[in-house]
Amino acid sequence: MEISLNAKMHQWINEKIESGLYNNPSEIILEGLRLLRIQEEQRLAMTEDLRREVMIGLKQLDAERSMPFDPETVKNIKDTGRVRSNS
Repeated sequence: MEISLNAKMHQWINEKIESGLYNNPSEIILEGLRLLRIQEEQRLAMTEDLRREVMIGLKQLDAERSMPFDPETVKNIKDTGRVRSNS
């Protein structure tokens, strides 16, 4: 596999190796890929959580268990949050 890097990225990798944090460019690339995989897994998990919450909301709407989202509702939500954060 061949990877092309611009001059700034090449310099940055060399600085990381010179600092002693990494022994070679492969370690840096592997670390970057590991972090990218973690980020992707987190994004997928967040998407699944959002889908689950949307489904809950849709089921509540279907069961006519909803309330209007108006300025008064927003104020009540904020007030409840403030009380909880001060406890």
